[in-house]
Amino acid sequence: MQSYASWIIIRRLRIPLIIIIVTFAISIIGMMLIPGRDDQGHVYHLTFFDAFYFVSYMASTIGFGESPYAFTYPQKLWVSFAIYLTVIGWFYGIGTVVALIQDKVLAEELARSKFIRSVNEMEEPFILIFGYNNVTKNLIQRLSKVPKRMVVIDKSQAKIDALDLENYHPHIPAMHGDLLDVSVLEMAGIRSPMCTHAVIVFENEYKNTQIAMICKHLNDKVKLIVRSNTIQNSEYLYHIGIDHIENPFKVISNRLYLALTAPSLWMLEMWVHGHPLTIERKEQIPRGKFVIFGYGRMGTALESGLKKAGIDYVFIDASHFFTDTKKTEKIFSEEKIEERLLDAGIRDAKVIIAATRNDMVNLAVIMLARKYNPEIYTIARENSLADLSVFNAADIDRNYVLEEIIANKTYNYLAMPLANAFIRQISKRDEAWGRMIVEKIIQKMGIQPHLCEMAVTPAQALALYEELGKGTKVTLEVLRRSRADYTKKMKLLFLLIKRGDTYFLLPEDTFEVQRGDEMLVVCNKESEVDLAYILNNYYELYYVRTGKEMVSGVLGYFFND
Repeated sequence: MQSYASWIIIRRLRIPLIIIIVTFAISIIGMMLIPGRDDQGHVYHLTFFDAFYFVSYMASTIGFGESPYAFTYPQKLWVSFAIYLTVIGWFYGIGTVVALIQDKVLAEELARSKFIRSVNEMEEPFILIFGYNNVTKNLIQRLSKVPKRMVVIDKSQAKIDALDLENYHPHIPAMHGDLLDVSVLEMAGIRSPMCTHAVIVFENEYKNTQIAMICKHLNDKVKLIVRSNTIQNSEYLYHIGIDHIENPFKVISNRLYLALTAPSLWMLEMWVHGHPLTIERKEQIPRGKFVIFGYGRMGTALESGLKKAGIDYVFIDASHFFTDTKKTEKIFSEEKIEERLLDAGIRDAKVIIAATRNDMVNLAVIMLARKYNPEIYTIARENSLADLSVFNAADIDRNYVLEEIIANKTYNYLAMPLANAFIRQISKRDEAWGRMIVEKIIQKMGIQPHLCEMAVTPAQALALYEELGKGTKVTLEVLRRSRADYTKKMKLLFLLIKRGDTYFLLPEDTFEVQRGDEMLVVCNKESEVDLAYILNNYYELYYVRTGKEMVSGVLGYFFND
């Protein structure tokens, strides 16, 4: 994109420069024309250089003395005139420069030029993130630790300034502008071959769809992560070829269904997002009558999950409890909420779900439900991370934070694609299989094991990659051997192997590894380091394969039993 910074500077300084040049020219010409006298009393005229030299320091400082000889009265009279003439020119020029420095148009153009240059100079893949809000802030903080290169655009300059204050390393180019403007997207690098993903996760799904369609048109090779809040819009995005669609309400419905019917599978999915492999007492959802306050986007999604789980439920339509005021604020009546809860049978219900788009209403629903049924199990929808401390203080049994769900799912898709694939794979399994996997992991590594992803590539597994290139067969059982004692096994488990477009879930020890395989491994910090050594160190790999030490020397390699 073209930069207009130089043009703005030239245009704003044009008149001041002309005035300074004219005042200097008049002063210099006068000094050259007026005769003077040298130290011998002879008449002389200043040369152009002498006149220019004197006027230059006279106009800027005033006080270096007369040069090259003492001036005559006509010369002094002209100098007095030139002093005021040039000082006025300098003052005007300096004032214009100060105003130019404070000029918002120039500042924006310089920032735009710097942003474009930073994006164009990126030589590694980057992610284009639309908007700087609670979700993307959480996402940026986590991706910067991986690290992943990112570019951010937002319509608000204040948010871009807030991002710059975070001082991320490596630097994240950021710019404000209209997110539906094609030129802004092009400046942000949407057409760049280095742009691999675009993250569009605003709450407004219509806005998300607009931006996604523009991105798809500008570069159909960029993988799009788009938030959608309704089933209809999700289907539309799927049909136009969006790579990854995030529907938080569908996620909540699926998780609630798993928690009711297959708790081990629920536990595995939550473990991928940082939850320990255990179910606390307050996380055990009782079966019985459910009362759901709110039949909007979340209520619609919950209904399918509850039906599939065979749960008896009652919905309360929350739209009747809000009235629009002149200030477009939402006012709700606790008396009406209380009345409808009693009508829905809150006294004998087992679970209350507060599912409206207003966090304060959801908190009110939970409090009123407990008033008439102290033992009721409480589930709440939290729309924003900004209200997290308030919801924690309310001691709600199960809290679904929409922004946190979106941030976690997007992070896994970008930084841990195999973990994301693992979640999709386990959704096809039953509770018995899930219980077996959970018990196997806990037996080997406890309730809080670590997940890592490794690929058989020169960058991540150089020794193994080259050994496989020689035709050597290496199985997962070999890679599980301890580099301290090859007869013992490390505390790790291969959960998933991806080969091309094929996934191997919980592969056997006899599984033969190939070049390009991607591995999802359950481990601890020690076994992760040991596995990395085995994959990249020729000596360690040889030892776990053969049980012999390979020692290098002047004449080559020696092998010790």
